[in-house]
Amino acid sequence: MTLSSVRPAKITTVLPGSIAEEVGFEAGDAIVSINGTQPRDLIDYNFLCADEFLELEVLDSQGKIHYVEIEKDYDDNLGLEFETALFDGLIQCNNRCPFCFIDQQPPGKRDTLYLKDDDYRLSFLYGSYLTLTNLTQKEWQRIEVMRLSPLFVSVHATEPDLRIRLLKNERAGLIKEQFKWFQERRLQIHAQVVVCPGINDGVHLEQTLKDLSEFHQGEIPTILSAAVVPVGLTKFRPTEDELIPVSQEKARQVITQVQNLQKEFYQKFNSHFAWLADEWFLIAQEELPPESHYEDYPQIGNGVGSIRRFIKEFHDTAKQLLPEKIDEKKSLTWVVGNAVEKAFHPLVKQLNKVENLTINLAALNSDYWGQEITVTGLLTGQDIISQLKDRDLGDGILLPSIMLKQHDTVFLDDMSVEEVSKTLNTSIFIVDSISALITNCY
Repeated sequence: MTLSSVRPAKITTVLPGSIAEEVGFEAGDAIVSINGTQPRDLIDYNFLCADEFLELEVLDSQGKIHYVEIEKDYDDNLGLEFETALFDGLIQCNNRCPFCFIDQQPPGKRDTLYLKDDDYRLSFLYGSYLTLTNLTQKEWQRIEVMRLSPLFVSVHATEPDLRIRLLKNERAGLIKEQFKWFQERRLQIHAQVVVCPGINDGVHLEQTLKDLSEFHQGEIPTILSAAVVPVGLTKFRPTEDELIPVSQEKARQVITQVQNLQKEFYQKFNSHFAWLADEWFLIAQEELPPESHYEDYPQIGNGVGSIRRFIKEFHDTAKQLLPEKIDEKKSLTWVVGNAVEKAFHPLVKQLNKVENLTINLAALNSDYWGQEITVTGLLTGQDIISQLKDRDLGDGILLPSIMLKQHDTVFLDDMSVEEVSKTLNTSIFIVDSISALITNCY
């Protein structure tokens, strides 16, 4: 990274009542430097802004440079949000994992869908997973000096030859040495294992989880948790790969295997340590574990316990917001992936107890991706149109925002919500929370 590669940090939002609003910042302005240092990312920005006295070099939307001095309490937030968390560009992945979702998409869609992220900064800031194979010595030093922990690491296998085979990168075989590096520096990791049937399952999965558990010991465990996730495949994946989808039988085998290991881990650590993603139970058509199983939800971002937590939060929110009756008759169609159909039926039943309200669950699969079982976030505009075009949709569609590009109204197939609404000739209500889901019902 050179200073010339660091772009000014473009501001998108100035929070009301903030220091930045008081000083006069506006959306479109960009921060060039803070106390003489160019921030390369949001981590640098937060670190530099912790000082009590700041001298900011600011580029306004007209291209004019300003110098702004701010005196504030230590750690006071300026109240700025930025176009991106990375001002010097994304660290991209040089692995060639056959199960990478980026390589399982059709060509010709928006550029951002093809960016292969292997950036430790996004891992630290947002919990995205990286492989540790693409870091320079300078980046390792920055992780150590700035104590960037925990990071979220895609492991997949701890046996060197097997991990090299999966990632198609010779550096992938260093994973246990890298764990020791974290251990020596008292830095921590959440691990992920994507299970590919016939490759890293069975004895290999057991070996991986036991190896990971060896780093879950001591006052500051190096590996805090492990998530076991089924490989997700689409019809666009390269035909020469060796992958096969997870069957119902395989899902049940993995559930049994991991649950047996969980018992061992619980006796040893008083924690399950390794968790199964919800998808295993959906594919196996088995009941999800109880809410108490998930402890403090350390792998919620990996879909571990997300359905159980959603159900709990739904019931808690419904107690507060759901009326016994609405004044006028209303009928809505709630669109979800068919993976959660069984789990969500009780929620629909509760909504339909409201007098004059009818909620119909449209649990869809994705023909676009070629999947029989589909999570909600992968449904596309084309899927919704093809499967709902002949249905009575009532007064409109309740559409979870997880299907859409962040801060936008575009699906993964680049169709817009407006296009879908016009094609189906119905209103679409985008819901980004449980409270929004419920309040749109009346």
